[in-house]
Amino acid sequence: MAERRWRPRAVPDQPDRATDPVSEMLLRVARGDDGAFEPLYDAIAPTVWGLVRSVVRDHAQSEEVTQEVLVEVWRVAARFDPAKGSAMAWVSTLAHRRAVDRVRSAVASARREQTATDRSVPRPYDDVAEQAGSRLEAQRLRRCVGNLTQLQRESVLLAFYRGYTYPEVATLLETPLGTVKTRIRDAMIRLRDCLGAS
Repeated sequence: MAERRWRPRAVPDQPDRATDPVSEMLLRVARGDDGAFEPLYDAIAPTVWGLVRSVVRDHAQSEEVTQEVLVEVWRVAARFDPAKGSAMAWVSTLAHRRAVDRVRSAVASARREQTATDRSVPRPYDDVAEQAGSRLEAQRLRRCVGNLTQLQRESVLLAFYRGYTYPEVATLLETPLGTVKTRIRDAMIRLRDCLGAS
Protein backbone atom coordinates (compact mmCIF):
# COMPACT_ATOMS: atom_id res chain seq x y z
CA MET A 1 0.00 0.00 0.00
CA ALA A 2 1.50 3.31 -1.05
CA GLU A 3 2.03 5.90 1.65
CA ARG A 4 -0.10 9.02 1.23
CA ARG A 5 1.62 12.28 1.93
CA TRP A 6 -0.13 15.43 3.00
CA ARG A 7 -0.02 18.23 0.52
CA PRO A 8 -1.22 21.76 1.20
CA ARG A 9 -4.18 22.90 -0.76
CA ALA A 10 -3.66 25.69 -3.20
CA VAL A 11 -4.69 29.01 -1.66
CA PRO A 12 -6.25 31.48 -4.06
CA ASP A 13 -4.29 34.69 -4.43
CA GLN A 14 -5.36 37.40 -2.00
CA PRO A 15 -6.45 40.59 -3.72
CA ASP A 16 -3.96 43.39 -3.26
CA ARG A 17 -5.38 45.65 -0.57
CA ALA A 18 -3.74 48.64 -2.19
CA THR A 19 -6.10 48.23 -5.18
CA ASP A 20 -8.98 49.24 -2.90
CA PRO A 21 -9.84 52.83 -3.94
CA VAL A 22 -9.92 54.08 -0.33
CA SER A 23 -6.53 52.49 0.34
CA GLU A 24 -5.14 54.06 -2.81
CA MET A 25 -6.41 57.51 -1.82
CA LEU A 26 -4.99 57.09 1.69
CA LEU A 27 -1.60 56.05 0.29
CA ARG A 28 -1.62 59.12 -1.98
CA VAL A 29 -2.37 61.33 1.03
CA ALA A 30 0.48 59.62 2.89
CA ARG A 31 2.83 60.53 0.01
CA GLY A 32 1.83 64.20 0.35
CA ASP A 33 -0.80 64.44 -2.41
CA ASP A 34 -3.10 67.11 -0.95
CA GLY A 35 -5.56 66.68 -3.81
CA ALA A 36 -6.25 63.10 -2.70
CA PHE A 37 -7.60 64.12 0.68
CA GLU A 38 -10.89 65.62 -0.56
CA PRO A 39 -12.09 62.40 -2.26
CA LEU A 40 -10.76 60.39 0.70
CA TYR A 41 -12.72 62.65 3.05
CA ASP A 42 -15.89 62.13 1.00
CA ALA A 43 -15.35 58.37 1.00
CA ILE A 44 -14.67 57.89 4.72
CA ALA A 45 -16.59 60.69 6.48
CA PRO A 46 -20.01 58.93 6.51
CA THR A 47 -18.53 55.74 8.00
CA VAL A 48 -16.51 57.68 10.58
CA TRP A 49 -19.58 59.74 11.53
CA GLY A 50 -21.77 56.66 11.92
CA LEU A 51 -19.23 54.79 14.03
CA VAL A 52 -18.51 57.80 16.26
CA ARG A 53 -22.21 58.57 16.67
CA SER A 54 -22.92 54.99 17.76
CA VAL A 55 -20.33 55.28 20.54
CA VAL A 56 -20.59 58.91 21.64
CA ARG A 57 -24.38 59.34 21.16
CA ASP A 58 -24.36 63.15 21.62
CA HIS A 59 -24.74 64.90 18.24
CA ALA A 60 -22.44 67.86 18.89
CA GLN A 61 -19.78 65.71 20.54
CA SER A 62 -19.99 63.27 17.62
CA GLU A 63 -19.36 66.09 15.15
CA GLU A 64 -16.29 67.19 17.10
CA VAL A 65 -14.89 63.68 17.36
CA THR A 66 -15.54 63.01 13.66
CA GLN A 67 -13.66 66.17 12.74
CA GLU A 68 -10.77 65.17 15.05
CA VAL A 69 -10.60 61.71 13.44
CA LEU A 70 -10.55 63.11 9.90
CA VAL A 71 -7.77 65.54 10.81
CA GLU A 72 -5.86 62.69 12.43
CA VAL A 73 -6.25 60.57 9.27
CA TRP A 74 -4.73 63.41 7.26
CA ARG A 75 -1.88 63.93 9.78
CA VAL A 76 -0.91 60.26 10.29
CA ALA A 77 -1.77 58.77 6.89
CA ALA A 78 1.84 57.63 6.55
CA ARG A 79 1.25 55.13 9.38
CA PHE A 80 -1.25 53.19 7.28
CA ASP A 81 0.16 49.84 6.17
CA PRO A 82 -1.97 48.11 3.51
CA ALA A 83 -0.29 44.80 4.36
CA LYS A 84 -1.99 44.87 7.77
CA GLY A 85 -5.53 45.56 6.66
CA SER A 86 -7.84 47.73 4.63
CA ALA A 87 -7.90 51.50 4.80
CA MET A 88 -11.47 51.48 6.13
CA ALA A 89 -10.48 49.10 8.93
CA TRP A 90 -7.57 51.38 9.84
CA VAL A 91 -9.75 54.50 9.76
CA SER A 92 -12.50 52.75 11.73
CA THR A 93 -9.97 51.76 14.40
CA LEU A 94 -8.84 55.39 14.72
CA ALA A 95 -12.46 56.53 14.93
CA HIS A 96 -13.46 53.94 17.50
CA ARG A 97 -10.47 54.72 19.73
CA ARG A 98 -11.11 58.45 19.56
CA ALA A 99 -14.83 57.97 20.31
CA VAL A 100 -14.13 55.69 23.29
CA ASP A 101 -11.57 58.20 24.60
CA ARG A 102 -14.19 60.96 24.40
CA VAL A 103 -16.76 58.87 26.29
CA ARG A 104 -14.23 57.96 28.98
CA SER A 105 -13.21 61.60 29.29
CA ALA A 106 -16.85 62.69 29.63
CA VAL A 107 -17.52 60.05 32.30
CA ALA A 108 -14.41 61.03 34.26
CA SER A 109 -15.37 64.70 34.02
CA ALA A 110 -18.90 63.97 35.26
CA ARG A 111 -17.46 61.99 38.20
CA ARG A 112 -15.12 64.85 39.11
CA GLU A 113 -18.00 67.33 38.98
CA GLN A 114 -20.20 65.05 41.10
CA THR A 115 -17.42 64.61 43.67
CA ALA A 116 -16.88 68.38 43.82
CA THR A 117 -20.64 68.92 44.22
CA ASP A 118 -20.86 66.28 46.95
CA ARG A 119 -18.03 67.95 48.86
CA SER A 120 -19.50 71.43 48.53
CA VAL A 121 -22.96 70.48 49.81
CA PRO A 122 -23.14 70.88 53.59
CA ARG A 123 -23.98 67.71 55.46
CA PRO A 124 -27.54 67.75 56.73
CA TYR A 125 -28.08 67.77 60.48
CA ASP A 126 -29.80 64.37 60.35
CA ASP A 127 -26.64 62.77 58.96
CA VAL A 128 -24.61 64.11 61.86
CA ALA A 129 -27.26 62.96 64.33
CA GLU A 130 -27.30 59.51 62.73
CA GLN A 131 -23.52 59.21 63.10
CA ALA A 132 -23.72 60.28 66.74
CA GLY A 133 -26.47 57.72 67.33
CA SER A 134 -24.37 55.00 65.73
CA ARG A 135 -21.45 55.85 67.99
CA LEU A 136 -23.69 55.69 71.07
CA GLU A 137 -25.07 52.30 69.97
CA ALA A 138 -21.52 51.03 69.44
CA GLN A 139 -20.55 52.21 72.93
CA ARG A 140 -23.62 50.49 74.43
CA LEU A 141 -22.82 47.28 72.58
CA ARG A 142 -19.19 47.35 73.77
CA ARG A 143 -20.39 47.85 77.35
CA CYS A 144 -22.86 44.96 77.06
CA VAL A 145 -20.24 42.67 75.49
CA GLY A 146 -17.97 43.61 78.40
CA ASN A 147 -20.63 42.26 80.80
CA LEU A 148 -20.45 38.76 79.25
CA THR A 149 -18.35 36.03 80.79
CA GLN A 150 -14.90 35.57 79.30
CA LEU A 151 -15.96 32.29 77.61
CA GLN A 152 -19.13 33.86 76.16
CA ARG A 153 -17.22 36.94 74.98
CA GLU A 154 -14.57 34.81 73.18
CA SER A 155 -17.24 32.72 71.45
CA VAL A 156 -19.31 35.73 70.34
CA LEU A 157 -16.31 37.71 69.11
CA LEU A 158 -15.02 34.78 67.05
CA ALA A 159 -18.45 33.98 65.57
CA PHE A 160 -19.85 37.47 64.92
CA TYR A 161 -16.85 39.78 64.60
CA ARG A 162 -14.28 37.48 63.05
CA GLY A 163 -16.74 35.50 60.91
CA TYR A 164 -15.92 31.98 62.07
CA THR A 165 -18.57 29.26 61.89
CA TYR A 166 -19.66 27.51 65.09
CA PRO A 167 -17.59 24.39 64.27
CA GLU A 168 -14.54 26.63 63.62
CA VAL A 169 -15.09 28.43 66.94
CA ALA A 170 -15.29 25.05 68.68
CA THR A 171 -12.01 23.99 67.07
CA LEU A 172 -10.26 27.28 67.92
CA LEU A 173 -11.40 27.15 71.56
CA GLU A 174 -10.87 23.38 71.80
CA THR A 175 -14.41 23.06 73.13
CA PRO A 176 -17.26 20.73 72.10
CA LEU A 177 -19.58 22.20 69.46
CA GLY A 178 -22.67 21.89 71.71
CA THR A 179 -20.94 23.90 74.45
CA VAL A 180 -20.02 26.65 71.98
CA LYS A 181 -23.62 26.83 70.72
CA THR A 182 -24.93 27.07 74.30
CA ARG A 183 -22.42 29.81 75.19
CA ILE A 184 -23.34 31.85 72.15
CA ARG A 185 -27.10 31.40 72.73
CA ASP A 186 -26.76 32.47 76.39
CA ALA A 187 -24.54 35.41 75.36
CA MET A 188 -27.12 36.59 72.82
CA ILE A 189 -29.87 36.48 75.46
CA ARG A 190 -27.73 38.55 77.83
CA LEU A 191 -26.87 41.05 75.07
CA ARG A 192 -30.54 41.39 74.11
CA ASP A 193 -31.51 42.02 77.73
CA CYS A 194 -28.65 44.48 78.25
CA LEU A 195 -29.36 46.45 75.05
CA GLY A 196 -33.12 46.44 75.68
CA ALA A 197 -32.65 47.76 79.22
CA SER A 198 -30.27 50.58 78.16
